[in-house]
Amino acid sequence: MEAQIFKGSLVRVSFGKTKQYSGIVAQIREMPPEASLRIKPVLAVESSQPVVRSAQLRLWEWISRYYFCKLGEVYKAVLPAGFRSETTHAYSERKEIYVRLASPYSSGAALPGAFEKVKRAARQERLLSAFLQITQPSETVAGEVSRKELLRASRASEAAFNGLREKGILETYDKPVSRLRTYTGEQKPLHTLNPLQQQAYDRIVDSFRQKDVCLLYGVTSSGKTEIYTHLIRDTLKSNRQVLYLLPEIALTTHLADRLIRFFGDTLGVYHSGINNNERVEIWNNLLNENGFQVILGVRSSVFLPFRDLGLVIVDEEHDPGYKQQDPAPRYQARNAAIMLATMYGAKVVLGSATPSVESFYNAQTGKYGFAGLMKRFESAELPRITPVDVKELRRKKQMNGIFSPLLIERMRETLDKGEQVLLFRNRRGFAPGISCKICDRTPKCRFCDISLSYHKKNNHLSCHYCGRTYRMPARCPECGNDDFKPLGYGTEKMEDDIKRLFPQVAVDRMDTDTAKSKKSLREIISRFEKGETRILIGTQMISKGLDFDKVHLVGIINADALMNYPDFRAYERAFQLMSQVAGRAGRRKTQGEVILQTSHPEHPLIQMVLQHDYSGMYSMQMEERELFKYPPLFRLICITFKHKNEETLRDMTGEYAALLREKLGARVMGPDKPAVARIQNLHLKKIILKVELKASLSALHEILEQTLTWIQQNPAFRYVLVQYDVDPM
Repeated sequence: MEAQIFKGSLVRVSFGKTKQYSGIVAQIREMPPEASLRIKPVLAVESSQPVVRSAQLRLWEWISRYYFCKLGEVYKAVLPAGFRSETTHAYSERKEIYVRLASPYSSGAALPGAFEKVKRAARQERLLSAFLQITQPSETVAGEVSRKELLRASRASEAAFNGLREKGILETYDKPVSRLRTYTGEQKPLHTLNPLQQQAYDRIVDSFRQKDVCLLYGVTSSGKTEIYTHLIRDTLKSNRQVLYLLPEIALTTHLADRLIRFFGDTLGVYHSGINNNERVEIWNNLLNENGFQVILGVRSSVFLPFRDLGLVIVDEEHDPGYKQQDPAPRYQARNAAIMLATMYGAKVVLGSATPSVESFYNAQTGKYGFAGLMKRFESAELPRITPVDVKELRRKKQMNGIFSPLLIERMRETLDKGEQVLLFRNRRGFAPGISCKICDRTPKCRFCDISLSYHKKNNHLSCHYCGRTYRMPARCPECGNDDFKPLGYGTEKMEDDIKRLFPQVAVDRMDTDTAKSKKSLREIISRFEKGETRILIGTQMISKGLDFDKVHLVGIINADALMNYPDFRAYERAFQLMSQVAGRAGRRKTQGEVILQTSHPEHPLIQMVLQHDYSGMYSMQMEERELFKYPPLFRLICITFKHKNEETLRDMTGEYAALLREKLGARVMGPDKPAVARIQNLHLKKIILKVELKASLSALHEILEQTLTWIQQNPAFRYVLVQYDVDPM
């Protein structure tokens, strides 16, 4: 098999007597390895061509080192399951029935004989003529067409088709076909950039002469996508590839329809919503020298086998959706994309209307280039944001549920004008919880320390941490009462209330409960784009880059809930979310309006949102982060410990932290309980490390591993699970 094996080849090896696994050849050596390494023999070569390129392997190795995970964890997470023979999702070719002339009539000279056979069967004669017209065979090239396409184009009957087969004129066979989308329309020229867009484009191009990364800070609806398309065109002219990253599947669905009109079949789309067979076909397409030139995708797209990457675009670069949480590797796709670009000598554009503090800091200090686009397209004005003091309205008993009188009034005015409304609440379900009206008992998950959310549609309680669902109790197990009250509001309850307030208006909801598949997501967006839906209620999914012409009014239902979160990024995230969702209003010639409901209208952050004051938010955050040693000035590493026994966990983490402090001193914070201290029946403790940016991560990793090895000499601590999260979000 030596001649068939290359670096990046997919092979099968045995583990134990019965188990066999697929693996990647990471290195080929002339000399036997040192005795300490146990090498498994290769049983079979599963792919005659390498399925991974060298640059990919280098990226995997970097991710393994930087994010403190095993190389095998990276391999398992990124390689499509269809490649791995041990999975139940092995790749299968898609086949269609194709039609060609049977061998006696495959030459042009024999065709008169075929027509002679059908001269008394007019329908068969018309079908044969249609076949020849579609396929246009010659003496040297046999014509073929799918059976489905032939019947559709010729409008012939099954009987006519079967007649030609029975007479031996046409024959059918199974042919492997691609599952990938093809574009049959005419490619359109790019839109001409306006003067401000052209200026920003020129600054990006100019910055690339000295720097590899440029931050494009452009307000909502300023036309950043148009700038991206021109940068893509420039890259394709050099026969290099482009990776265009987005944080949400919803955005890939929305944007792909726009980009394919400009770039046709050179565009591929890759995200978790496509099935395993499609993933394998996209992967194999990119291994081909004539494969896709542009990939539009979510964070996992950084692992695809690019031939010659020339440009990476990270749109909405601030979005926490770029961070992988579980399982390992817990990578940040924006940072991984920058490293990937470095390996190919490619350039990177980071785009956002509300940049992350880290990226803006890098641009301010000169590490990144910078280009600004501070006016909306066609000089449209930023939306007018009006705060509403719901605390005072509740005191006066003037609220209608969670809706202020002003919001309801503005909704009526907007709907009367034929325009649309977006309502934002970052909490799905009917209610965050329920409680007994007599004893106030709140049902909790049996496996997690969290209240169960109530979902009215299916009449069940759900844990949003472990995913388990429970039947709605008929009676309170504490006091026997059969009457429960909802605690708080989720998007599902908002939908109910809005339908009650506006019974004649079409309402839709977009959250992870309603948009579980790419089809359902596309349908929700399509209905709203066509104007069939007048009011769209949603979670943060509606805040990210969606462009709707007729949205005049946006309602932010509970701004305070966004700020009151135990995390150092809470104010930054709250500003970004409120600014982004507000940016959906009035994206054309008329100024939109935003009603922002809050109990603290004088809060400094709320005032910054009202004034669209990103600089003020950034300055406030940098002062705090310098004082308390947070990113971007320091690096955070979160170590999570899990065990079924709380006392064992407490003892282990206490000893681990004490040993770490001997070497790292005040850089060690904790151990502490997280906000949710038990998930899936495992108790949790966390230790946070705050280390200098210049500190060696490899040396730090060695200290952590040595400390863990020492601690695990105690048999009681051996089965405590330990997870590392570098640059946690």
